[in-house]
Amino acid sequence: MTKRANPTMTPPPATATATATATAAATAAATAARELPALLAAAVPGETAPPRAMPAAVPVVGIGASAGGLEAIIELLASVPADSGLAFVVVQHLDPTQKGMLPELLQRVTAMPVRVVVEPVRVAANHVYVIAPNKDLSFVDGALTALEPRELRGHRRPIDFFFQALAEELRTLAAGVILSGMGGDGTVGLAAIKQNGGLTLAQTPASARFDPMPQSAIAAGVVDVVAAPGEMMARLLGWWGHHSGGPLPDPQSAAGRRDSLQQLFQLLLRQTGANFSDYKMNTLLRRIERRMKLCQIDAFDAYVAHLRANPAELDLLFKELLIGVTSFFRDPKIWDYLRTTALPQLLEHTPEGAVLKAWVPACSTGEEAYSLAIVFHEVLEELKPEGRYALQIFATDLDPDAIDRARQGAFGAAIEADVGPERLRRYFVPVDGGGYRIRKDLRNAIIFAPQNIISDPPFTKLDILCCRNLLIYFNVKLQDQLIPLFHYALKPGGLLVFGSADTPGRFTELFAALPGAGRIYQRLDASRHRISHHFPTRVASTPAPLLNESRTPPMNGNIQSHVEQQLLKSHTPAAALVNAQGDILYIHGRTGAFLEPAAGKANWNIHAMARAGLRYELADLLKRAADSEEMVCVHGLILKEGDGPGLALDLCAQTLADGEPLAGMTLLTFASAPLPPQRRSRASNPRLQELEQQLAQARLEVQAVRAEMQTSREELKSANEELQSTNEELQSTNEELTTSKEEMQSLNEELHTVNVELQSKVDDLSLVNGDMKNLLNSTDIATIFLDNALHIRRFTNPATQIYKLIPGDLNRPLGDIANDLVYPELQADAEQVLRTLVFCERQIPSHSGRWYTVRIMPYRTVDNVIDGVVVTFINITESKHLEAQLRAIQGDVGKS
Repeated sequence: MTKRANPTMTPPPATATATATATAAATAAATAARELPALLAAAVPGETAPPRAMPAAVPVVGIGASAGGLEAIIELLASVPADSGLAFVVVQHLDPTQKGMLPELLQRVTAMPVRVVVEPVRVAANHVYVIAPNKDLSFVDGALTALEPRELRGHRRPIDFFFQALAEELRTLAAGVILSGMGGDGTVGLAAIKQNGGLTLAQTPASARFDPMPQSAIAAGVVDVVAAPGEMMARLLGWWGHHSGGPLPDPQSAAGRRDSLQQLFQLLLRQTGANFSDYKMNTLLRRIERRMKLCQIDAFDAYVAHLRANPAELDLLFKELLIGVTSFFRDPKIWDYLRTTALPQLLEHTPEGAVLKAWVPACSTGEEAYSLAIVFHEVLEELKPEGRYALQIFATDLDPDAIDRARQGAFGAAIEADVGPERLRRYFVPVDGGGYRIRKDLRNAIIFAPQNIISDPPFTKLDILCCRNLLIYFNVKLQDQLIPLFHYALKPGGLLVFGSADTPGRFTELFAALPGAGRIYQRLDASRHRISHHFPTRVASTPAPLLNESRTPPMNGNIQSHVEQQLLKSHTPAAALVNAQGDILYIHGRTGAFLEPAAGKANWNIHAMARAGLRYELADLLKRAADSEEMVCVHGLILKEGDGPGLALDLCAQTLADGEPLAGMTLLTFASAPLPPQRRSRASNPRLQELEQQLAQARLEVQAVRAEMQTSREELKSANEELQSTNEELQSTNEELTTSKEEMQSLNEELHTVNVELQSKVDDLSLVNGDMKNLLNSTDIATIFLDNALHIRRFTNPATQIYKLIPGDLNRPLGDIANDLVYPELQADAEQVLRTLVFCERQIPSHSGRWYTVRIMPYRTVDNVIDGVVVTFINITESKHLEAQLRAIQGDVGKS
């Protein structure tokens, strides 16, 4: 419960100190404050004076605080000049049943008007607005409005609620400040402000009376500036005084800016290994300009020079560009649909006992991955299937720091609003100092690893791929590469979970939206040709098809029916269907007069099977047909065989157009024709004989070239067979790697078993240790265990009555500890016992009048090794008093 100021109290003494401390900061900020109104006026076209009543033109600073935050708020407001041009809204955890004194206390330290928000009000510059008890603050129609709390008392997060509304309303004109307080309220709100381009600040934890709230925001990585409250005003005025929120005034030319931007990308690539050139440029520029404003730099070239000189700024820019915004169960309707419909349907089609695989790319700090693990566990609890199912989640991100945080599985108290009390109780364990840690079995179901989704290989054979609100930061080119990649990574029927702003775009043949699911899609079957057309480089590891198969486009249906339908369009002569390389795919009619099998190994290529008189003309005809969209014919070819008269032939070829079932193939037709009339003898024409000889020579040369081509073809086939063999070897290697992975998994399970056994032994040892401690304390005998150097190893509680011992005195020499005994020889006696192994016993008085029997004995280990001494102190004061009384009585009797 947060502490509330007493209504009758006066300002605490620290108020005057805070005011004095802030005076120097106020003086330093005065100059920037005088310039700010003119800069703000320039942000609104047509305004000649600083706007005072328009929320969109007045920068608003939200201040969130809780326990111990009053002093910090006073210190901050005391440093604000009266004409800063900013408006301030103070949201503090207040007792909902009591009237607060916060406005009166703040009015004493600032000249700005301070008012409690009860009715809707337009935010004005140089004003301070304070939340009313038992209210939430938000913006309604541009006015700051008090609303009834939606959550029950104890679960309210008024700072987060207002900061999120402030970020949505004012975007770059918003700033959030987190001061002293308990819990994690404000962390989520600061993340929203930073995401929308505003400025986020947190109090230095060392200066906060209670540091959990600032620590939570800083640990979440959502704070731009960490400073003492009195120093924050100068940073706020520097942020808006340096720039009013529009595009940065860059004196560089457009070409110069492009060159500087390329240099910036190269610096990022060299230091982080990340290539941001395919991200949406507007988003990148907003983020870069935000860092430039924080560094007080106007020009791109100057900022690039600053990056070269400051590698730490490169890391900050890298994290800024990654935009690591995430939360548990973001878009609750999506997770409800997964739990009630999508995951149960997926399990119905999964064999019993199977291990499902999921991939969460761009997981940031792990909230999405843990949400998926929780929802899957809830589905198993509801269905209670007979077979045992498990889910293995691979969560990856480009930021190694985010992955390290995700591996810890520890989160601040800010997750309470997103997770809900029931899930917090079942799946999280509270940790000391506030916050929660995910349950161990859920953590073990997730493997976190750094990965660049753009360049690194994807995970495959997945059942679920959860990529939420990542594609919106990529340009269309990169989106067109990743969506087919997701299809490749998923199993048939696998689930693709997108964010509220993501869609598969034009790839409707790859994914189908589940009815009523919002952004959950199911993988559809698609041809490998369709997928590889979109990302050939990302699926290059798939086995390459055979040479002949790659040349032959897929044909659906009966080949004979397609060929006959094509022939019936014009004629029905003998015909052959060939592909672009001349391989015969189908023969229609009787072609024995034109084609014959070649000698040697069976070869169904038409160039090898054509008869001698056709080969030259056939090759030329096929080439012309490939270059033409119409039918190409050669008439009057004479085929002679032996001494017969021969055969006249009309040869036609047509390459079938795209869009037809046999697109890309060539149809050859052979039509017999009448022999031409006999002419005069060739022997009487020497020129004709010469030409025939040259023609024969040319045909021989063509035949030789064709033979070489055939040889090359055989070599290519051989090379293809070798590639197939290599592919089989790679597949075998992959199987071996899979086997090795299974062996490693088995070894990991064995190590896990050993770890469980060791943990059991540690628990037993802790139990025995507790029993021994209680036994020693129950004896009420002061005992001190010393090592061989007479340093304290352990002691019982009664020993603290004799020696001034505290837990921090362990391993200190016993002689350094103050004691009540009159026994300076204790150390010498202990050393004597170590040398002789003979115990020592003495009766020693104390300065307080008590007597003790001090017994020093060797300390023997279980292996009978001397490892120090044990000193016990038995109180014999009462016995000594009785002895003295007895002696006194005996003395009196003797005298009488």
